[in-house]
Amino acid sequence: MRRGGGFRWLALGLALAAAPAGASPEVTDFLGRHCLRCHGAEKQKADHDFRAFRLPLTGAAALIEAKDIIDQLTLREMPPREEPQPSDAERLAVIRALRAGIAAARDGGAAPGARTVLRRLSNREYEHTLATLFGRRVDTLGLTADFPKEKASERLDTIGRSLVTSGFLLDQYFQAAHRLVEQRLGRPEPVPRTWRFAGNFVQYEELQGPHKAAFNFRYLNLYEQPNTDTRQGGYGHIEDFLQGVPSSGLYDIAVLAQALHRDTHYDPAIFGIDLTEPFLLGVVPGDATRNHIHYPQAIEPLLGQAVVPDDEPRWLRFRVWLEQGQTPRFIFPNGPHESRASVLQINRRYADDFQGRFAKAGVSRTHLLREGKLPHIRISEITIEGPLPEPGGGAEEVAVFGPEGFQADRAAAQLEAFAARAYRRPLTPEDRAALGGVRAGRLREGATPRAAALDVIKFILCSPSFLYFDEETGADGPRLGPHALATRLAYALNATLPDPELRAAADSGRLTEDAELARQAARLLASPAADAFAAGFLDGWLNLRELGGMPPPRESARAYYAENLPEAMKTEARLFFLHLLRGNGPVHDFLEADYTFADKRLARLYQLPERNTLRLADGFQRVSLAGNAQRGGLLGMAGVLTVSANGVETSPVTRGVWVSENILGIRPPPPPDVVPAIEPDVNGTTTLRERLARHRADAACAECHRKIDPLGFALESFDPIGRWRVAYPKPKGNAPAPAVDASGELSSGEAYAGFPEFRRLLAANRRDVFTRNLVRQFLSYATGRHLEAVDEPVVEQVLEAVRKDDHGLRTLVLAAVASDVFRSR
Repeated sequence: MRRGGGFRWLALGLALAAAPAGASPEVTDFLGRHCLRCHGAEKQKADHDFRAFRLPLTGAAALIEAKDIIDQLTLREMPPREEPQPSDAERLAVIRALRAGIAAARDGGAAPGARTVLRRLSNREYEHTLATLFGRRVDTLGLTADFPKEKASERLDTIGRSLVTSGFLLDQYFQAAHRLVEQRLGRPEPVPRTWRFAGNFVQYEELQGPHKAAFNFRYLNLYEQPNTDTRQGGYGHIEDFLQGVPSSGLYDIAVLAQALHRDTHYDPAIFGIDLTEPFLLGVVPGDATRNHIHYPQAIEPLLGQAVVPDDEPRWLRFRVWLEQGQTPRFIFPNGPHESRASVLQINRRYADDFQGRFAKAGVSRTHLLREGKLPHIRISEITIEGPLPEPGGGAEEVAVFGPEGFQADRAAAQLEAFAARAYRRPLTPEDRAALGGVRAGRLREGATPRAAALDVIKFILCSPSFLYFDEETGADGPRLGPHALATRLAYALNATLPDPELRAAADSGRLTEDAELARQAARLLASPAADAFAAGFLDGWLNLRELGGMPPPRESARAYYAENLPEAMKTEARLFFLHLLRGNGPVHDFLEADYTFADKRLARLYQLPERNTLRLADGFQRVSLAGNAQRGGLLGMAGVLTVSANGVETSPVTRGVWVSENILGIRPPPPPDVVPAIEPDVNGTTTLRERLARHRADAACAECHRKIDPLGFALESFDPIGRWRVAYPKPKGNAPAPAVDASGELSSGEAYAGFPEFRRLLAANRRDVFTRNLVRQFLSYATGRHLEAVDEPVVEQVLEAVRKDDHGLRTLVLAAVASDVFRSR
């Protein structure tokens, strides 16, 4: 880092915080002395021409230009360091004048505030909402499995302009509503039955012959975890129950199971698992009509999980929800990596165990099953009982019709109450007339009162009032009315519709008062439902939704698959976020922290001391990173490092763009069409840094790469799944593995020697830049629109509130919720 640079940044930040709004230096003179050489008559780098730029600002283009200048001056990226530099006082004066100009344009109406376009529920919000409305998980139905893939905008799935509603999607809404209502409310009265299975446990493909020969299908064995290439023993199904359960409902499943050969003398590396951990048995649904029953399926949420005993077979019991036609399947979540590969290796390495009793061709799988020591789970008997009676007719009955269940003489009132919840506002006379019309029409056609009511519920779930957000405003301006504000608040902080207390605050009109809005927001943040906010927001802001989209090769990252590392990576980021949110921890912990949250899997990936003490049953724990130069903050998290790579190799460009967009909030322009591609190195004889140096020799490339590449060089210390490294993979031939060079110099002139210094540099000198970006990200996520230059004064107001309260994350969210941007359409 340049000597004294940190103090200058600190002084600049403090001066900005204290600067009076009325100061107005000569922006035109500053641009003339420092900017027009590259952005004037002769050249217009990055398509910027500042000759006509003036205050006051008029129009959207001038506002965007002003924000770009502010960003570049704040990051000290302009003027380029080889040019004469303005003093900190000059830089501050221009930034202050431009911010004042943006505020004046907003207040004076020269640049009207942006508006959220009409938007629908995202697929994620749709499923959360239905689960809330019906009082039970709906992921077993896979309602959105056939929906068009959601189109995110700048990674966020809540932006109205990108949430297109096609004719195909409308048809899917109709089908989903029909399936949900019929499966959950149209099912017959439960008549419990019991099924018992103690044989004919057919196992598919190459396991079938050996199992018949060794056991005559007496046992259902699980030999590998479900996420494998070969699918040999990862899913155990019941051959005599392929038809599945007769109706949707709760079922008790009992499994007589035992873990075998966890003490095997075979090398644990063959199986890729930790044999000191007890084996786990999971239950997932399957549908023999949709895909191979022994392969992964689109709808297979984990319904239950238990530890399997070693010493003798014991009954394991699960109470699970199954949809009509679904059959339970059994999985081995922490099982061996690949059964087929294990058998081949045992053939090569342990043939002497069998003392030459078998043919020279090798030990067959049948012989291994009979006499070998393959670690596996053995199931010898299964019973299924259900569907089980539930109080009040079931959670859905109570959630939709109330504690007394459906009452034909009160059907109109019950349906109107449900519609008001689903529409997230009081009903209008037109709403009541429409509901009554549908119900009356079905009764005239001969439908029973209950069947007519169920058709009204389907109508409600397909109504625009349910599928779209009602952004109604008051008569005095763009501010949202109380029910629209309640809806925005609930979906922003809980990803579902308003709960009864929030609805009551909206009904009374109190929610539009500052104190009540703050109280309700704090309450929602403290609720368990805020976990859904953390998941949805981080999936967008950090792009964790794409984690697993470009997985690494199995041979080089076995643990990624065998230990389900993507799930662990997401959990770390979510727990870290929730810790800061609920404890009002400082947002700069995202940049540099001396702790994180890890389970045994991540502790092993990170090579933390806890890898030797944590057990899988311990789950995630807060762990200290004091003195750890390799981890701490977002940029040390494997989820971030994996999603910013392509699975096979890393790129300072790709990771630099990720840091620029997600940490600093600066979106680099796309490369011009004339820019040549970075030359690949198929032999691995050069590092990407060396190839980038050649690439930057092209003048068309240099301007952007001098800003992007240094943001990614520091992250070269991590491989494609976030493991620390000091060298790249060894190239072909006799050449040694190239050493990682994680040093760099930012376009501002600040240098770092490696990842630890880079992380400290960001935490010390980019704290406000990061916080502004976090404010913009949250408000974009919460309002359903991207913030624009005219919104910058609001961002500064939130930033000021955060500064005054020790940079707390909860303070940031509450201040953003209280802002005009959040409270306006």
